[in-house]
Amino acid sequence: MPTAALDTAASDPLGALGAAPDAPEGLAPACDTYGSVVRCSASFSTPDVCRYAKSSSSSGTRLSNDVTPCDVSSSSIVRASRGRGAVVVVVPPLLLLPPWAGPGDCAVAAAEDVAVAVVCWSIDMGSTLPLPFLISVAVPPGLASSEGLSREEVSCLGCVFFEVTQKTLDKHLNLLRRHNAEFHTYFDVTGLESKDDVVAILDNGARKVFIQPDRLSDFAEYTGRVAPAVSKVSELSVATTSGLLLKAFDERGSDLVHFLETSKADKIPLLYINPAPGVDYDKFVETCSKTSAIPIVPSTKLTTKNDETDAKLFVPRLLSAVWKSDREDKLLPTVVCDERGTALGLVYSSEDSVGESLRTQTGVYQSRKRGLWYKGATSGDTQELIRISMDCDNDALKFVVKQKGRFCHLDQFGCFGDLKGISKLEKTLISRKQSAPEGSYTKRLFSDEKLLRAKIMEEAEELCDAKTPEEVAFEAADLIYFALTKAIAAGVNLAAIERNLDAKSLKVKRRPGEAKGQWAAKEGITNGNAEKAKEAAKESKEQLTSALAPVAQTASDTEKIAMRRIDVHEVGPAEVSEALKRPSQKAADAILNIIKPIINDVRENGDKALLSYTHKFEKATSLTSPVLKAPFPQSLMNLPPETIKAIDVSFENIRKFHAAQKDEKPLKVETMPGVVCSRFSRPIERVGLYIPGGTAVLPSTALMLGVPAMVAGCQKIVFASPPRSDGSITPEIVYAAHKVGAESIVLAGGAQAVAAMAYGTESVSKVDKILGPGNQFVTAGKMYVSNDTNAGVSIDMPAGPSEVLVIADRDANPAFVASDLLSQAEHGVDSQVICIAVDLDEKHLRAIEDELHNQAMALPRVDIVKGSIAHSVTILVKDIDEAMRISNEYAPEHLILQIKDAENVVDKVMNAGSVFIGQWTPESVGDYSAGVNHSLPTYGYAKQYSGVNLGSFVKHITSSNLTAEGLKNVGDAVMQLAKVEELEAHRRAVSIRLSTLQ
Repeated sequence: MPTAALDTAASDPLGALGAAPDAPEGLAPACDTYGSVVRCSASFSTPDVCRYAKSSSSSGTRLSNDVTPCDVSSSSIVRASRGRGAVVVVVPPLLLLPPWAGPGDCAVAAAEDVAVAVVCWSIDMGSTLPLPFLISVAVPPGLASSEGLSREEVSCLGCVFFEVTQKTLDKHLNLLRRHNAEFHTYFDVTGLESKDDVVAILDNGARKVFIQPDRLSDFAEYTGRVAPAVSKVSELSVATTSGLLLKAFDERGSDLVHFLETSKADKIPLLYINPAPGVDYDKFVETCSKTSAIPIVPSTKLTTKNDETDAKLFVPRLLSAVWKSDREDKLLPTVVCDERGTALGLVYSSEDSVGESLRTQTGVYQSRKRGLWYKGATSGDTQELIRISMDCDNDALKFVVKQKGRFCHLDQFGCFGDLKGISKLEKTLISRKQSAPEGSYTKRLFSDEKLLRAKIMEEAEELCDAKTPEEVAFEAADLIYFALTKAIAAGVNLAAIERNLDAKSLKVKRRPGEAKGQWAAKEGITNGNAEKAKEAAKESKEQLTSALAPVAQTASDTEKIAMRRIDVHEVGPAEVSEALKRPSQKAADAILNIIKPIINDVRENGDKALLSYTHKFEKATSLTSPVLKAPFPQSLMNLPPETIKAIDVSFENIRKFHAAQKDEKPLKVETMPGVVCSRFSRPIERVGLYIPGGTAVLPSTALMLGVPAMVAGCQKIVFASPPRSDGSITPEIVYAAHKVGAESIVLAGGAQAVAAMAYGTESVSKVDKILGPGNQFVTAGKMYVSNDTNAGVSIDMPAGPSEVLVIADRDANPAFVASDLLSQAEHGVDSQVICIAVDLDEKHLRAIEDELHNQAMALPRVDIVKGSIAHSVTILVKDIDEAMRISNEYAPEHLILQIKDAENVVDKVMNAGSVFIGQWTPESVGDYSAGVNHSLPTYGYAKQYSGVNLGSFVKHITSSNLTAEGLKNVGDAVMQLAKVEELEAHRRAVSIRLSTLQ
């Protein structure tokens, strides 16, 4: 759109669109009309590309990042939150464009004094899948396989799928490092356990990776390049806007009809299907075509030879099956481009010509009159085939070739004219390198390395000193000339440079961006200052981080992981107390300042605020409702049989133990003749149960809270748990909610979930009590609402980091002791573990310490363990009485007695959340399946609070029932005390009754 048209659009948006604006080249700014890219989510796809355009009234004001999401189903497309001027939104042609949006189609809306022009373009194929299928290749060097497609043929098609395991990781990484520009690679990484390994795959150029759905939140920052992978048709609902991989699909299965219906109903943007071994590939591809899915076909099952006797799939036929030709002969227009994307000409292709091109690795096209046309066969201007791809509408092919000589029959490089700009400069420099006259300037540059270096440094400095736009353009052109001369001299062309840029654009690990020492010093820059300034600007975030993860001095990779020792007979009581202090929970005020606005926002704005925080913190931007209501769909509870069995066993054990805590009948006592006092219990009607989320799956917490609530008879049970980035809740939690009869699951975490349950929203039921563990924001939120009389809500207990205290004597197994300590140390760096060693000599102590180190080094969370062990301690005592005195003072969340006659020592326990008796009772059984509750007081609160139990879900009501005789017996005492307290009405309530009995 010309600038003049944009100026008109500012005042007359409808009149400005008499004609469609000029399309930008790909996604790069075509001229200064198009400005910086900003992000905008849309209802139909992943982030779209939005651009602002300069106009006299807007002065190039940038469209802010907090624009309202595009609604492409109507003409109200985007609304700028501020600014004035014309906004151009370029919508890439993704699979789910609305019916009205085609290439060149426009729509306009004026909102808040901003004219908005929306243009849909068939832009750079980098934004879409270049082929209607992926080619799966065995472990490298499987590309060299003689069966099926050759390595060169796969390279020309480009879209390759790999399944990577820990065993093949290094080979796949080597392939990416060497060939990431040659292939568009897609990886099934469900065989990799480490996030770092998956990030390495992305960082080395993978276009997309597929992971387990429950790991999506770990990779939220790589949205668009990470998609879930599932093995069951019933799990299609976990698809994200990045797509979905369905593994081991068998079109022979009985659920084929269900698959077709489900995949169409779910409208998955990009559904990739990897077939099970032994399928009929013809039928498999046909099934995929019915759902617009992308089939993944092994290279060994593909061929470029049109042989009817060969069972392999003919690649050109896979292409022609989806291409759309408006010609009777079904030939398809084909744009031929050089390696840089410059269009050379327009030709036609057929199945046969595509097959011949792939086989010969040359440019072969279909003449409309003379059959196959082997480009350059007579002129010598041949082509080396680099890549074949299809456009977004499937009505054109694109051939990328390395052109020798000219493409056009006229004396020009291509049919659209000669090269210009940097491409023309490259051609000139290549020619000059080969034939520059001796003594010429260009010849000197190619032959004199020092001269070329000096000129590059000179022009770089002049560019840095340039001020006006004209000066910058002039000096930049000079620098590009000398830089390209350097490249051509080294045998590097523009295509290689651009491949390098493309590879860098796929990097996910960012460099710090510091200038090298000599250049930084020249400009007076001290490296690190920028980072310090950035940290200072994010002070509140740093406070938040330090609150969640207190800094600990951890052991290095070479140091032994060991707890420090303290002998109570060699130090004073003050030093012992200091050693037993819990890790400091920092920034309490900062946390309160963070949660208060969140709680107030949810209280005042209800669902709208709650959803906004879920979108922000959990990245679950697809959610449109903050609540999942019962009955829960079976599809959300699909679990392996062994997991269902484990949950069912734990459920029943927890139910039995908590059911036994019920009062058999009301307590009734006659305190004196005629005076009967009673106590009976009633369930709390509405309870909110917080289930922590994040990267962990915590069905155990759901059971520990939900089962007692069910046994108590609570009428309304509300779960709250932060969803994954795709908006779903882990099926284990949904299954637990189903088993305990939960009314709903609030799809939110943190203080916002607590506020929603405390005050209620349009969709979230208000509760009377909130229970459950969480981080410091959850705990602070619970404390805050419990102190608000308007909320009318209570909580179970304060919470802190997990902790364990193990008392061990000479009968204890060192391996058992170490494993119990580590079971809590792996929770977080702010966890603390204590070992009280009863009369242990150096040999026994060393055995425990060696086990601790060896077991810790084998754990996947060893770095967390190091942080926890750094503020943990072994206390040396002489006897069990001394050990119990220290334990009762510490009041641990978990107390483990690995001592002789452990049962007899339980009577000495005064303060503890839960006790685990003897060598065969690890704390883990209490966490999951024994039956006791694992929601326990921490941070020393075991001195005042009990762990969650049946009593946590009931309240006790007392009653008094007096006969006339009873009132006579107790009346004098009541009246005298009322008189002492000068509460005459109290006294008279008794005296009036007694007077009637006289």
